[in-house]
Amino acid sequence: MEFPFDVAAVLGERVTIVDQHLRPAGRRGPAHRGDLEQQLRTLIDELGKASAKAQGLPAPVTSAARMEANRHVLYILRDAEGPRVTAKGAVVGFLKVGYKKLFLLDRDGTQNEAEPLCVLDFYVHESLQRHGYGKELFQHMLQSERTEPRRLAVDRPSEKLLAFLRKHYGLADAIPQVNNFVIFEGFFSNRPAPAAAPPPKRPEDAVKPYSLSERDFLREELEPPWPFNLAPGRTGSPVRGSLRPFLAEQELLLRRLRRSPPPPDPPRCRRRQHPPPLRVAQPRRALTPPRRLWVLDGDGRLRGGGGSAPRRLRVLVPAP
Repeated sequence: MEFPFDVAAVLGERVTIVDQHLRPAGRRGPAHRGDLEQQLRTLIDELGKASAKAQGLPAPVTSAARMEANRHVLYILRDAEGPRVTAKGAVVGFLKVGYKKLFLLDRDGTQNEAEPLCVLDFYVHESLQRHGYGKELFQHMLQSERTEPRRLAVDRPSEKLLAFLRKHYGLADAIPQVNNFVIFEGFFSNRPAPAAAPPPKRPEDAVKPYSLSERDFLREELEPPWPFNLAPGRTGSPVRGSLRPFLAEQELLLRRLRRSPPPPDPPRCRRRQHPPPLRVAQPRRALTPPRRLWVLDGDGRLRGGGGSAPRRLRVLVPAP
């Protein structure tokens, strides 16, 4: 697969390893660093499109943007020799791998949580297949990752990839899975069993005394209600064994309380009496003697109550 730029300047070695940082292996000085990075992104995008077209996928699974978003590793093989290779070089194929957390089934149908190295994309140009380039690329990846073929999980392998693994590595007995990954016999052999994660600790407020999963409340002595907490010699030491000694102590205390007279009632608090409000004395009015009523009788004489008669008396007689 040829490109309009110098492939050797971008990739450098025959097999180049590219991670999520997308740093080109070629050296042209700091002035051309940006050009090499852009050329590497173009090379990865074109290889992803060619792989998707060869596998019949609707969209490529390998691109520069996907490499930056995931911690995957890309092995790119370039061809520096051959009659069809131009002066700028050509790319033979690539292999993308990465670690993924999966739930896989063994032969007994038991579900296991594992994080194996997965083969995510594998492509060799159509004109260069069956020339040993795929075996060379795959073997370089196994040596670099220090793993074995039976330890790999393959994501949606094509018929060509299954035939390749069967021919070169003897992986023919696949274990069915519910996801898109394929593992082979020997994947779980000599693999350390994953340690069971301890249950998360819940706060003390959320632990109920009748919970079956938490038994910590049995290790501490519960404080009895009044008046059982008045027993002499009680300490805060943890309870060892059953709670029968504590129940016997309760019964003994009840017997003592039944024989002893009831405690006196606590003194009641008297309400504070406030003095009555002060009243201002009103001045008394002087007593006036009662007025005398004088009446003029028919003889023209004045008659009335006690007292002397008035010296002057004006009588008004209506006019005829």
